[in-house]
Amino acid sequence: MLRYLGQTHLLRITTTPCLAQTRGRKSRTDPKAKSKASRIKYPPPTCVEELLNVQQRYQQYMTPPGLAHRAEFKEEMLRSRYEEQVGSLAEQRHRLETEEHETLMAWNREQNQMALNRRLERLKREAETSQLEQQAVAQQRQAAMQEFLEKKEQEIEELQEISKSFISPDNMMERIEAALDNPRNYNFCIDREGRILR
Repeated sequence: MLRYLGQTHLLRITTTPCLAQTRGRKSRTDPKAKSKASRIKYPPPTCVEELLNVQQRYQQYMTPPGLAHRAEFKEEMLRSRYEEQVGSLAEQRHRLETEEHETLMAWNREQNQMALNRRLERLKREAETSQLEQQAVAQQRQAAMQEFLEKKEQEIEELQEISKSFISPDNMMERIEAALDNPRNYNFCIDREGRILR
């Protein structure tokens, strides 16, 4: 039926696999190779002397003397651990740790003092530089203020010089008489360039 459907183009069967083939071991359902079909698997050869030696040692391990040896070794190990945790070894270790802690604390205090000295020196330098900068800024401000005052004084002097020619109610009559007595005639025309037209 598949061939019939394939011929009618209702169901196309592609010959290319969907996944790429990779080399690997055979699965359990694959048939054996022809060269391995008649092969009989034998267990690996064992050394009789080694097997007897292992059996003998296992029996010695499981007998009461072996258990006694294990208990003795375990007790010795526990005693050494207890001595290490509680006994004289613990006291010695605690003393060594205390000495190491004291040396480290002394080193830490020394490093802290050095850092404090460096910090104080840095703060002192920063204070000196800031003070010098403030003095320089104050001097510049004072110089600018002095220059401003001198400029204003000069402007005031110029205005005072100019104000001498101003007409005030006090000298109004004198100016009128001086203008009338002046023989110069200002009745003339000038062009855009400022030339007098006679």
